[in-house]
This record gives sequence, C-alpha cells and structure tokens, in this order.
Amino acid sequence: MNQILKRTFLPSLMAASLATVTLIPAQPAAADDEVLRDIGLGAASGVVSGFITRCGSVVDNAAKGAAAGAAVNGANGLRGNRRNRNLGQDVVVGAAAGTATGAITGGCRRPLNNAINGAAAGTVIHIYNNRK
Repeated sequence: MNQILKRTFLPSLMAASLATVTLIPAQPAAADDEVLRDIGLGAASGVVSGFITRCGSVVDNAAKGAAAGAAVNGANGLRGNRRNRNLGQDVVVGAAAGTATGAITGGCRRPLNNAINGAAAGTVIHIYNNRK
C-alpha cells in the first residue's frame, strides 16, 4: 500500500511544486525582461552543462536550465532585493529546480547531474546579474 501511494502521489506532488516554482513567479512579471533573460540564461547554461555531464538531451537540459532560471528569478524577487543577490541561494535554488525538473522530465536518471545542471544555471545567472 505504501508503494502504491508513493507511485501515485509523488509525481503529482513534484509537478505541482514545479508549476508553483516556475509559473507563478512568471505571471506578475510577464512584461519584465529580467525574468525572460534569466530563463534564457538558464536554458543556455543548462545545455552547456548537460553537454559537459553527458546527461540527457538538449531539450531536456534546456528545460532544466530554464526552470532553474525562473526559480532563481522568483527567489530573488520574493526577497524584494534583486540587486544584492546571494550566490549560495542562487546555486541551491537552481539545483533544487534542476533536480525537480529532471525528475519530472526523466531525461537523465541521475539526480546529481540534474542538480549540477541546475546549480550551473543558478551560478551563471548570479554572475551575469552581479556584473553590473
């Protein structure tokens, strides 16, 4: 019975948490170019880090990176201070979003590589946004 519950509710819980992380922060900032830039940076860095780790397809790695970019942007928007970003927070949020997206898409069966791809996206976004 416990295995049936895990197999039934865990995928829907992961999908709901991913939708909350990626879609809800993007709605109020739909006209904001910063969220689109972070999603693009995340997708590009996800493709590059996926190539380095040799895990998943280009589309899967781009999706993981884009989700990490949206999550990092949302996490910094929730703090209310987008100019003073925290590297540790960006890396952890990116890794969590990459792991969650990788679990949902199933392109790469190694959670560590999914976390590495998301963390790389969070790091690139942090470096890009703090260079100004």
